[in-house]
Amino acid sequence: MESRQITVIQAAAILVSTIIGVGVLALPLFAVKAADSAAPLVTLLGMLLAFFGLVLITILGMRFPDKSVTQYSEEIIGKGLAWIGSILIIAFFAVLTSLTAREFGEVVVTSVLRSTPVEVTVIVMLLLAAISTRNGIITFAYIHTFYFPLLIVPALIIVALSLKNADLINLLPVLGNQPTGMVTGTLTIAALFQGSFVLTAVIPAMKKPENAMKASVWGMVIAGGLYFVIVIAAVSVFGAEEIKQLLWPTLELAKATSLPANILERLDAAFLAVWVTAVFTTLFSSYFLTIHSMSKLFRLREHKLFSYFLLPIVFVMAMLPQSIVEMYEIIENVGRIGLYITIIYPGLLLLISILRKKRGNRVEDKKVDQNG
Repeated sequence: MESRQITVIQAAAILVSTIIGVGVLALPLFAVKAADSAAPLVTLLGMLLAFFGLVLITILGMRFPDKSVTQYSEEIIGKGLAWIGSILIIAFFAVLTSLTAREFGEVVVTSVLRSTPVEVTVIVMLLLAAISTRNGIITFAYIHTFYFPLLIVPALIIVALSLKNADLINLLPVLGNQPTGMVTGTLTIAALFQGSFVLTAVIPAMKKPENAMKASVWGMVIAGGLYFVIVIAAVSVFGAEEIKQLLWPTLELAKATSLPANILERLDAAFLAVWVTAVFTTLFSSYFLTIHSMSKLFRLREHKLFSYFLLPIVFVMAMLPQSIVEMYEIIENVGRIGLYITIIYPGLLLLISILRKKRGNRVEDKKVDQNG
């Protein structure tokens, strides 16, 4: 076990840079398809649902501060059931990694490198993630903390500048025209926050696991707040009906935005540079969580063994969707199914651990034992 070095700020940075990822491009489209002009409201509800799931895994992590979800689930529900749960977590995040890589490949090939095969962009990004995951959890935290300001600051500047083209009438009616799609939309948006599950691997390496809830709140407020303002900006600039015709509304928002005095007439190139960084950090986290969970499941001291082992499997899965439309259908369906793994499963674990009065060693107790 590596020494506890991760601070609350680093844990929050990991959450933010993991949540903000590839889905940011299609986010306004998902929200608008669900509820027209009520897209900001759906985004807010999705964020609250995702935060509920994050609170569950944070409380669990604080109850078992020296173990990851793979380990403490065995204590709570027994080895057999815990193995099934852990394998589902590993499989889900492996699929999520592959879909993130494929979506990245499609955007790059469509927008920038038009004559490059999508397989090349996908394998390059996966290889970059595989090499990076060979480091330990402390280096993992440092990488995320380094990229954190590089993601947030440019994204906020682009959103703020785009608001000069906004028309508030586009945000009305606030409750939308078809509230029937709001439930589905809320689930789809909540699925974009599932990378926050990486906190289960981070808490055992935190200096003060008892402060993990602070990191969760800050992480969700910053990432969720950014998603919320992006949807408001996109809907207020383009209007709900126009967004339905766009594949990646956030990219179009950057294209329609310019710096004052026309220093840069279009910000899409700058935005894509930020977006590539965001995709890397998201992919890095889901890949790391997958191999970290595998190493804990098989009681191995190192997770490096799985870094390259997983690569061909994830690459093959990434290449399975036949088109962008099919890929987004799979992403939406997989995301909604994943909510059972990232919200309902931790909820059941927490409930059973409370009923059975199961709890791990407190960090203070371990320090007393070592000093005594």
